[in-house]
Amino acid sequence: MNSDHLLVGSGLLAGAMNALAGGGSFDTLPALIAAGVPPVAANASSSLALYPGGAVSAWVYRKDLGSVAGVSLGWLFLASLSGGLIGGVLLLSTPSSLFDRVLPWLLLVAALALAFGKNIAPRFHGEAGAGSVTMLSGQFLLGVYGGYFGGAVGIMMMAFWSLTTRVDFMRLQAARTILVTAANTAAVVIFAVMHAVGWREVLLLAPSAAVGGFLGAHLGRRLPQPLVRVATVSLTMLVTVAFFVRAYS
Repeated sequence: MNSDHLLVGSGLLAGAMNALAGGGSFDTLPALIAAGVPPVAANASSSLALYPGGAVSAWVYRKDLGSVAGVSLGWLFLASLSGGLIGGVLLLSTPSSLFDRVLPWLLLVAALALAFGKNIAPRFHGEAGAGSVTMLSGQFLLGVYGGYFGGAVGIMMMAFWSLTTRVDFMRLQAARTILVTAANTAAVVIFAVMHAVGWREVLLLAPSAAVGGFLGAHLGRRLPQPLVRVATVSLTMLVTVAFFVRAYS
């Protein structure tokens, strides 16, 4: 299989993963590196390639948007946007050799969030009611993470809100989608302006990811969710182990 076929197949799988359970970057990132894209540029390219699907989801959710625990969505949006901007700048300032060492740990954090975030967060639901400073500070830090790497940032966002608010968990889905997109928007603009992406690779990944997302959404109505989660978490753990071996062996 040549690199073009690898990227198209990776985009299909990543789009389906994001539609089913999340974690699509665990597929696109290693595919881009295998295709010869340097790690920092691969991470930037992966964010850009998967961006349209998230933006479409945000548009679909637009009518369900509202404040979170009394904090205006506009302020949360600005916190996410500014955090994503700083995260994107930090990524482009990180030498590839250092990013190679940091990347496995970022993957591990994201993998653990995918594996346990949805189970752990509800246990803390309603235990605290944070103020606006805590909410905005946390959202800013999540934006930085989203702009720098972004793996499973949506799940981390839901976990943070479950720890700090008394809002019904299901009512947060629309806000999560738009705020993840805000962080990604700032980072993607920085990546594009700084010519930090492999446009050829992005043009192969993005359409196939969109198709994969469409197919995955329909498939998700038929597949048992426990099976989907086990398959997704297993893949993310395997990718994480492979990157630890690559960086430290």
